[in-house]
Amino acid sequence: MRAHPTRRDVLALGGAAAGSLLGRVLPAQEPGERPPRTEGARVLNPRARVPLSFIIDDSTCLVNLAHFAIPQFAEVFPDRYPQDWRRLPREIPDAFVRKFMGFCREHGVKGKYSIVPYPACVGWIDRGMPGWTRKELEASLRFVREEVAPYWDIHPEMVSHTWGIDTRTGRPYPDRTEKNMENWGFSVGRSAEFLADYLGYALRLLKNVGLPCEGITTPGGFGSRVMPALAQGTLMACRDVFGVDVAHYFRDLYTDGRSVAPLVQNAAGLDTDDPRCVVSLIGCTGDWTGGWDGLEEPEPDKFITEDLRGGRLPEVIARGEPAILVCHWPGIYGNGDERGLKAFRTVVERLEKAYDHLLWMKNAEIARYWAAKACTRIQREGRRLSFQAPFACPAFTVAVEAPPEAVPRLVAGGAPRPLREVPGPLRLEADTWTRDGRETIVCFDLPKGGSVVEL
Repeated sequence: MRAHPTRRDVLALGGAAAGSLLGRVLPAQEPGERPPRTEGARVLNPRARVPLSFIIDDSTCLVNLAHFAIPQFAEVFPDRYPQDWRRLPREIPDAFVRKFMGFCREHGVKGKYSIVPYPACVGWIDRGMPGWTRKELEASLRFVREEVAPYWDIHPEMVSHTWGIDTRTGRPYPDRTEKNMENWGFSVGRSAEFLADYLGYALRLLKNVGLPCEGITTPGGFGSRVMPALAQGTLMACRDVFGVDVAHYFRDLYTDGRSVAPLVQNAAGLDTDDPRCVVSLIGCTGDWTGGWDGLEEPEPDKFITEDLRGGRLPEVIARGEPAILVCHWPGIYGNGDERGLKAFRTVVERLEKAYDHLLWMKNAEIARYWAAKACTRIQREGRRLSFQAPFACPAFTVAVEAPPEAVPRLVAGGAPRPLREVPGPLRLEADTWTRDGRETIVCFDLPKGGSVVEL
């Protein structure tokens, strides 16, 4: 049953309304500063591969958000939420989280995992979760810190994912209408400063339990009508709470033919000691692993078909854009039958059969790479490439036309750094190089500041 009107349904899946909104909102986004472009050098994807990432929404510690959110959604929209929420499990156990994360580590899967800090107003992750012991909550948080966070970005998905919270009191606003629901009207007409305060409130709850964040995920339609303010507010909040130079957020996805390349926004201070920007990461798939409530039938063929030729992912991979898959955690759990996990396993196995040039990355890693790609000043003078980077970036990969006898040498951070030749682009990693036709490709950990590649 699909009754959850999210950003994915309303904004991102095409159609006249989405097209109208795209034309009205996205051009208002501010790219900010950009260095001049240089001739004779191309920034490739990291390690000359196509990034993959897996976005998991509606996850948190212990609580099955669907079970608790449905009656709250139904309070405002009774006709849209006929699901029998009492029959859904109240918990998604950590044993399942361990099973899922074990599969992902085995296959190198990375992405984003939400921790809703006050899920459906059930309880606070930094205080207590009624219905679970303090020991159970602490064990769940410890697992996220130690076993999930190294491979997945942790995001707040606003504060409750249901009712808007008064940050002065920590209580939901008393007016129980659409305008005070995070998924719908709560963000409408809000300023960047208001959103920064609200996002910062959510980020601090995660900081209280030792979970670092470089970005946020919006619940439902949150921010869809104030996109410039959302970008600015995200950057302000992430800088204020965690001191990041490259913030990011997930708000949109497109399953039609539009580009899903990350959007680097609000870049500023690139020639100063305080550079900053925010990156909008765009999903490329629908939620085809069981839906937001775990009641839908998974459709792995929509990601990639059994013959490895059809589906959304081959289309995006062929363009070389980051293929960011999207799901909801209750759907992966499948209300206990794990149908979503089984479907995701099928997708991963098909990708491994079809491709040898994919690279699983965290959301923040993709955001940082695209920020460095957009904001690094690259100049070529003869056989010398100079880089002035406001943001450090691992595995920065550049292709340049060079004579076949050219052997690149790297000077980074004022010191020479040896480069090792490898036999082809698929063998690239940090501090290596290879020849590919008329081009020399160099992959190195780009430091903040100046560096030089001599050919």
